[in-house]
Amino acid sequence: MQSLGCDVAALNTVQFSNHTGYRQFTGTRVSASEITDLYRGLKQSYLDDFDMMLSGYVPGAPALEAVGEIAKELKGKAQARGKPGSFFWVLDPVMGDNGSLYVAQDVVPVYKGLVKYADLILPNQFEAELLSEVKIVDMPSLTRAISVLHERYAIPHIIITSVSLPDSSSPSFTAPNSSAPTPTPQEEGQSQPPRTKTLSVVGSTMTSTRQPRAFQISFPAIDCYFSGTGDMFSALILVRMREAVYNTEGGLTERESWLSDDAVDALDLPLAKAAEKVLGSMHEVLTKTAEGMKGRVERARGFVEEQLKREEQRASGVNGCANGNGNGDGHVDKKAKLEPETNGNGVSGEEKTEEERIKEEEDERRKQVEEQEKEEAEARKRLHLMKSKAAELRLVRHLDSLRHPEVEFRARRIECS
Repeated sequence: MQSLGCDVAALNTVQFSNHTGYRQFTGTRVSASEITDLYRGLKQSYLDDFDMMLSGYVPGAPALEAVGEIAKELKGKAQARGKPGSFFWVLDPVMGDNGSLYVAQDVVPVYKGLVKYADLILPNQFEAELLSEVKIVDMPSLTRAISVLHERYAIPHIIITSVSLPDSSSPSFTAPNSSAPTPTPQEEGQSQPPRTKTLSVVGSTMTSTRQPRAFQISFPAIDCYFSGTGDMFSALILVRMREAVYNTEGGLTERESWLSDDAVDALDLPLAKAAEKVLGSMHEVLTKTAEGMKGRVERARGFVEEQLKREEQRASGVNGCANGNGNGDGHVDKKAKLEPETNGNGVSGEEKTEEERIKEEEDERRKQVEEQEKEEAEARKRLHLMKSKAAELRLVRHLDSLRHPEVEFRARRIECS
């Protein structure tokens, strides 16, 4: 956001050492009272003159309610000044994904109570189902969910991210836009490459009667795990939405929620233009991150495998000495085992039985196996942590992709029943 010219005041809702995808982290969740107190500090110093607000992951219901109160207060101030278009709230209702919640159950009803105050919401497919109470299985059910969100909550703008529907509900990906060249007769006779797996975002801006104006943007999926894509999308859409609105004639910036006239087609909406630009940036950054990820992961894997090899060699050497008779061959002379131990005067000490010696050797081997398993588990953990780091988006290195993306993927209109 700062790289695109925003003056950002960040109010953390968690203070973690790293993101939770690492499976280990330290830090604390910011309480509702702390969130309220931080905002009060901004107000008392007259630092609350915000034009836009972006809210994302909030771990608990009380903290979420505190964030909602801030947004409602800022919207109320804009209304009181007679400038309803001077504040715009982008709400990412982070609740879960792939059919599972990763917030407390009591967070869901709080979001249902807050989304009606938001100007733009960014749920993923699962979160859209939670809010609309419509199971999304195909394009008709998806458009129904969007219609419910517009009608029930009067949400002006919606983008559902990471939409994955059956092939019959989604267009096959042949080119990034609708102007792909028609194959020549010679090309039609040739074998074609397999279809690329696609993902989509589906957006809509409602009309004055809360009817959807829906569009879909499809793009090729990159077969790789990334961390931070949701945060990147929400941050970029905030900036690009404002940019698109300010580039629109007709005083749209002064209107509440920046709602376009009913006559504006879905493909000409500022939301559609903004999403096209955002996806251009994201595809460039993800592609460049993926290109470097393989090398980073392979280096991490090589480092871990080398450590395992050294540990195995060390354990093998210790095992040979422990089981051997001092000559390093790893075998025990039966006679040596049976000879009694003596002290310095040649007097026999307490003699160990064959069973005792065998038990000691078994205990030693068991200990070595446990140590090796522990080392292997630690190595797997290190590899996961290194992969997690490799999966983080390389944003600072690719600022040009954020500022000047190539718009490859174009919106197409969706008819809503």
